[in-house]
Amino acid sequence: MFLRLGLAVDQVGAKRVVLDTVEVLFTALGNEAIVRSELARLLRWLKDRGPTVVITGEHGRPGELTRYGIEEYVVSDCVVVLDHQVSEELSTRRLRIAKYRGSLHGTNEYPFLITDRGIVVLPVTSIGLAHAAPTDRVGTGIDRLDHLLGGGVFQGSTVLVSGGAGTGKTSIAASLADAACARGQRALFVSYEESPAQLLRNMRSIGLDLARWVDAGLLRLWAVRPTAYGLEEHLVALHRLLDEAAPSSSSSRRTR
Repeated sequence: MFLRLGLAVDQVGAKRVVLDTVEVLFTALGNEAIVRSELARLLRWLKDRGPTVVITGEHGRPGELTRYGIEEYVVSDCVVVLDHQVSEELSTRRLRIAKYRGSLHGTNEYPFLITDRGIVVLPVTSIGLAHAAPTDRVGTGIDRLDHLLGGGVFQGSTVLVSGGAGTGKTSIAASLADAACARGQRALFVSYEESPAQLLRNMRSIGLDLARWVDAGLLRLWAVRPTAYGLEEHLVALHRLLDEAAPSSSSSRRTR
């Protein structure tokens, strides 16, 4: 294996080397001590050659990162720990950076998803409170409500509309999205109770034609059941939707 890997690195001029599930070597070869020694020698040789080496391994006993304690004798500059938990029938994947030499890094567990567009990580516990506080107002599309609010809600603010079933929460939210699109801005509408078709039909009954904005590419409707993911997965999905839909602010179409 040592000779074959060395030859392959030389032939392709590899700058990256991946050893996937290295524990297989311990089961395929009988003498664990020799495997440890040769693997350590191989990794030292690769480090001298300069490529970036990525090693994957399975979890070991409690207190050990890998099954055969590879982290004890492999000199790793960075250790990334992955975890997969199922709680109340909901699957959650989490990522933690256990070690990263010479670099400041987050040490908490972060949710991540494996999607059709790759791996998405959301460091929710690292989000700070350094966002701006604009003084511009955003109209809700309801004139009297805007008057009560002093001209609308502050741009970039978070507004909670609370009420029981049938009190008009969805209608007010749809009015705000309709008003934004009427100004030529992009809007994202996330629904946890109604499908996009239901939402378009029901809002049409109060005079809001949201379908025209969907057709114009200004309105993005996204519907999903709350029980489809865990909380972290919902946050990751929303983060991705915001990047894709790029909803506008009142001052610029490209500002989120």
